[in-house]
Amino acid sequence: MSLLFEQLLNGLTIGVVYVLIAAGLSVIFGVMDVINFSHGELFALGAYFAISLAAPFGGPGFWLALVVAPLLVGIIGAAIERFTIRPLYGRNPLYQILLTFGLVLVIADIIVLLWGRQQQQFSGPPSLAGSIQIFGFSYSLYNLFIITFGLALAGAIWYGLNNTRVGLVIRAGAQDREMVQNLGIEIDRYYTLVFGVGSAIAAAGGVVLGGYQSVSPAMGHSVIIPAFVIVVLGGLGSFRGAVAGGLLVGVIQTLTRSYVPLLEGLVVFLLMIAVLLVKPSGLFGDPEWQEAGGEHTTLSTGSGGILSKSQRLRVGATVVGALLVIPLGTNVLYSPYIVSITSDILIWALFALSLDLVLGYAGLVSLGHAMFYGLGAYTTMLTMIHLTPSVLVALVLAIIVAAIIAWVVGYLSIRVSGIYFAMITLAFAQVFYNLVYKFEWTGSSQGLYGATPMYGIAGIGVAVGDLSLSAGPISISSAEVFYYLLVVIAVCSFLLVRRIMVAPFGSVLKSIRESQKRSRFVGYNVTAHKRNAFVLSGGLAGLAGGLYAISNGFVSPDVLHWLRSGELVVMAVLGGIGTLYGPMLGAGVFIFFEDLLSTYIEQWRMVLGTIFILFVIYIPRGIVSIGPYLRDRGIIDITEQKFERSEIDDD
Repeated sequence: MSLLFEQLLNGLTIGVVYVLIAAGLSVIFGVMDVINFSHGELFALGAYFAISLAAPFGGPGFWLALVVAPLLVGIIGAAIERFTIRPLYGRNPLYQILLTFGLVLVIADIIVLLWGRQQQQFSGPPSLAGSIQIFGFSYSLYNLFIITFGLALAGAIWYGLNNTRVGLVIRAGAQDREMVQNLGIEIDRYYTLVFGVGSAIAAAGGVVLGGYQSVSPAMGHSVIIPAFVIVVLGGLGSFRGAVAGGLLVGVIQTLTRSYVPLLEGLVVFLLMIAVLLVKPSGLFGDPEWQEAGGEHTTLSTGSGGILSKSQRLRVGATVVGALLVIPLGTNVLYSPYIVSITSDILIWALFALSLDLVLGYAGLVSLGHAMFYGLGAYTTMLTMIHLTPSVLVALVLAIIVAAIIAWVVGYLSIRVSGIYFAMITLAFAQVFYNLVYKFEWTGSSQGLYGATPMYGIAGIGVAVGDLSLSAGPISISSAEVFYYLLVVIAVCSFLLVRRIMVAPFGSVLKSIRESQKRSRFVGYNVTAHKRNAFVLSGGLAGLAGGLYAISNGFVSPDVLHWLRSGELVVMAVLGGIGTLYGPMLGAGVFIFFEDLLSTYIEQWRMVLGTIFILFVIYIPRGIVSIGPYLRDRGIIDITEQKFERSEIDDD
């Protein structure tokens, strides 16, 4: 019993840290309707500021850090709201998710730039270094301080929101922003204050956790997903729910780690899925201060740009032609690495195409799309190791398995929409991500390798690494043969999806994206169409994952990580969703600049994240809309040209 009591206290210690993270996250959403993916990085930033403040001053440095670090992060949070998030008010809230993911890339690289990649640690104050006797056993005094401090801070925030004039204005603005503005109150300043205070609370959590365990650049990534679990369990925007959910998740995680390690990393996500399916508003219901709204504005989709339909067809044919001749210049104009990087681009382009089916046409933001990519990769590798080395069989099975799982996940998930759909797909992806660590047959954390892929079937064929072709002076290596296979698959997949999208099915998806209520009113089965699109999307993502496994000869749990889903969304929005070719273009630009920038600077994600943020704010329709953007601002003059646009601009 004493051991159980000690584990409960340990759970409360971690739970209180979660409360400090989730409380700020929940208040920001409850008041501003903003899901802040960069909240974990602000938490990490608080811990790193504490390292810089605590070290020079010794013991008293901790108390200085506990005051100054949250203030500094609060100022940074206020600046983030003022200059990046405020321009997005009035748009679909999912754009704020996309922008804050860009902030994740920027802040994470800034932390590495300033403090390095190595784990660091600072000591708590000497006055809290001892232990105290509780019910006959010793327990850390610092842990008790974390519990007391966290709960006191949460109580102070709750009191401020409910019993002060500032809190009154904030609650009123959450319920009716326009009414508060009509009263002469500059509500935008209060929104900046809320975001700053929410960031400061997270930073305070980073400071107290930094005195409890080591600090690393990955700590922001590791806490943000549990934080989302907490706010979903308690209710998005519910402060009480964030407190109760944080304590609950901390205790559950600690107890499962100690007594049921097989379920560690799984149970909280399964609980999150169950809550979203049964009661999407969470255990404590809707935000205390926010009225439920109607349908949000739709995501901005790309267009045909400044080119006519025939011109786009010619450009497309030129791109395909260029892809076909790239291997011919190997060892003459450039190294074989160009073929390798272009192969990666083709795989990611196919992956981005799969996401555009649900993001650009059905308006569903899937933050767990790496799940299908990873399923395809693992299915392919397991098939080639244990069943048959046939590439054809492995890829077909990858598509089938990913499509089946997509049907199951879609059947369960599509009953919720908007942010709730994004959260439940994220939860499903995290379940699969954690599962691959649990079993030896998936390679655990080491991954899978050792397959010998073969072109052929039933044992008749040739190994992928042995097939090379030559005709006179032209010689094509095995890697280039596989490259041509990628080109054929990518082009055929694009043409197939394009044909589906110009069919009535695609038109229905567009109408659903614009307004589900109207589509349902005119007689369309909205749920069935969205689920079918999700299944098709999952199958294509599985195909991309299978090609990745064959190309690399290795697959690890990283292919299922939520950051891959985030990067995929970045690629899609960067290129231009709702166009099919736009996300494929975005994938090419992202991978190209990643490779180019990583050659010269270590913080390449910071550069790409900054570019993405600028696109979300100023050019939300993506690269494909740069031409119209410049034309509308008089930068380029094309008034003499006439354009023809199809109803669905996906040519």
